[in-house]
Amino acid sequence: MITIVDYNAGNIRSVQRACNEVGVDSVITQDPDLVLKAERVIFPGVGAAASAMDTLNKTGLDQAFREVVEKGIPSLGICIGCQIILDHSEESDTPCLGIIPGNTVRFKLNDPTLKIPHIGWNEIKVTRPHPLLKGVEDGDEFYFVHSYYPDPSDEMNRYAESDYESAFCCALGQDNLFATQFHPEKSGRFGLELLTRFASWDGNPDA
Repeated sequence: MITIVDYNAGNIRSVQRACNEVGVDSVITQDPDLVLKAERVIFPGVGAAASAMDTLNKTGLDQAFREVVEKGIPSLGICIGCQIILDHSEESDTPCLGIIPGNTVRFKLNDPTLKIPHIGWNEIKVTRPHPLLKGVEDGDEFYFVHSYYPDPSDEMNRYAESDYESAFCCALGQDNLFATQFHPEKSGRFGLELLTRFASWDGNPDA
């Protein structure tokens, strides 16, 4: 059973539908106690860093998610759930969860033909092996919707990159926590395969 954390960010139901599509049971909850009892956790969302952190702080889900990671429970962050696991977001100058060192930064583009937000399918390149990226080959495309991207301080936390005028980190992780800027639930076969792997992942990044 996968527990999907609901902190009033968008896209929660599409994550649950994707889990159903690959035959994985899931439950959506806003209850910190249920999150702490989870077998594995997905921390998804579409929205703004400040409002996301405000909800997490007010509900106690912020500390619950930190404890989930500390306990070694396999956890997957998606989109805003990838960005706010870092220390800080440039979006509204927002302090974040501080689980992985680094910052979330806004695209700074010189090409006038490129638009912000970055929306659509983009190739990714795996830069370090990870069980959840097993079988992903250079050139495989995943779906993105974002104006900001994660910038971990330590190269060892970076697992994949994509390119939007220049290369940016699109997958990061630390121990039992893995996170993607792209949306696996909207990325067709490749995304569903990632969710399938997550459903059986034991939290070991080197497995």
